[in-house]
Amino acid sequence: MVSVNLGRRNKLKDKTVKLILDSSVPFQMASPPASTIANMSLSPWTYRQSCIESRLPRQIAHAQCLTTGCLSLQGNREEDASLVAKPIYYQVLVLHRVPRHNNKGGRKRRKYDFRLGMEVVTVGCTCVRPSVVPQGNRGDV
Repeated sequence: MVSVNLGRRNKLKDKTVKLILDSSVPFQMASPPASTIANMSLSPWTYRQSCIESRLPRQIAHAQCLTTGCLSLQGNREEDASLVAKPIYYQVLVLHRVPRHNNKGGRKRRKYDFRLGMEVVTVGCTCVRPSVVPQGNRGDV
């Protein structure tokens, strides 16, 4: 396990460090089974896969809300317009594989470095009250 703090005063910021990956640990963020909380929620969602070959993990599941409103508590699968379905976001650390520029003589071997990055992933959906922006007072006409 690797823990990296990339705060402003950290000496490791924009530096190259050696990172050893344990190949016995599966590096996938796969979709959970379809019969999970996503289907029982009042704001149900489904998953879509994002696959980027140069990223670790290569596949990340992103939730997509299935409704704009929230389902009624009566269980009849009708939407309740007094509530709105909104995505829930989570930031995850990922590694991006970038080619290493090696100008040494001899055979050219492809070597890569991994750059630490962050991605925002939608992990589910929730019900919220709609936000209402009050109009200006029109009593002064």
